[in-house]
Amino acid sequence: MMLRHIQFLKSVFLFSLTAFGGPHAHVAMMMKMFAQKTPYVTKEEILEYNAFCNLLPGASSTQIITLIGYKRGGLPLAILTLLIWIFPASFLMGGFSFLYTHIDQKSLHADIFKFIPSLAVGFLAYASVMAFGVSIKNTITWTIMFVCCIATYILFQYPWIFPLLIVLSGAVTNISQKRIPQKENKVRKIKWGNIWLFAIIFLIAGATSELARKHDWPNRKPLNLFENTYRMGSLVFGGGHVLMPMMYEQFSVRPEAVRSKNPNLIQINKEEMTTGMGIVRAMPGPVFSIASFTGGMALKDEGKGMQLLGCIIATIAIFLPSALLVLFFFPIWNNLKKYAVIYRSLEGINAAVVGIMIAATFYIMKDISLVEAKMDSIINIAVIITTFSFLQFTRIASPLLVIFCLFLGYLL
Repeated sequence: MMLRHIQFLKSVFLFSLTAFGGPHAHVAMMMKMFAQKTPYVTKEEILEYNAFCNLLPGASSTQIITLIGYKRGGLPLAILTLLIWIFPASFLMGGFSFLYTHIDQKSLHADIFKFIPSLAVGFLAYASVMAFGVSIKNTITWTIMFVCCIATYILFQYPWIFPLLIVLSGAVTNISQKRIPQKENKVRKIKWGNIWLFAIIFLIAGATSELARKHDWPNRKPLNLFENTYRMGSLVFGGGHVLMPMMYEQFSVRPEAVRSKNPNLIQINKEEMTTGMGIVRAMPGPVFSIASFTGGMALKDEGKGMQLLGCIIATIAIFLPSALLVLFFFPIWNNLKKYAVIYRSLEGINAAVVGIMIAATFYIMKDISLVEAKMDSIINIAVIITTFSFLQFTRIASPLLVIFCLFLGYLL
């Protein structure tokens, strides 16, 4: 059965190597690679998955790509898709934890990535135009889009703004019940396996970690690492850019404050942590792969074998909650869509997503040199326009645009 999905899995792997720019840019690339170039899913489905995943904690772009695999081949393909998507970034970030002490930071050619933000803006502009044509059709959707765009831009740094706007927008389009009346639907049985597994792991990890801490078990750091990382993966809203400050506080700030009381706490040097946070922004794939780096750094003093174990533990712990939650709630969501109240909500939810995408485009643009009288500003503008034009009017593969921008950064 898996043989007929080989081409799809190749596309996922290529996507994992070229998906720069964070979750909002990832959605734009998915629309190009998985909806327009090869119609594995529709644009409407990607927008729906994006809205749905923004209601859940965890890695949103990881959850979306997992759902694309789930839609095409059920649970087995969803798991394979997840593993292929997270492997390159996690491998690179885990490997960097081994190389960190042997690399002269100043010798890294960081400028190779300097036009990637402009590329991300071009992708987001393309996604906004595509989503606009699908979702904005009447006065209420226009209004929701404008309100969500302004609110998102002003409050972009607060992770709660995304689920809040999506829920409120869905409620607004439910005010009138005349357009889409409710029809009779059969109630379907809910499979509780994933959510029970999620809760059991959460409770056992928490209890075991606390016992290990109180009784100071030898070699307890792997247990503490799993619990800390699993908890963050279970509770973080807003994606990797929210996860990183949480990890910084958990592994660098807090241990420094209480080191005298508990010298066996996991601690990562602040400079090491901030370096990892900078490197992951330049990596393709999910920003949650920062966990692979922190896992390695957390156990680096225990020997190379334990450091490798730390990379593996943290990678599993950070992505497992996202997978369990999305694969549990998505079948429920599909059943709920048959009810008019949810169907009416989708109109407002999709309009909110368009507003959020437009706001994300402008939010990233404010940190890019566009109006200064220097060559980089001209090149940034050219990259944005060229990226949008190629995506909108040609069938050139998205990875070629990424490679071109990296090469441009290297030359200039």
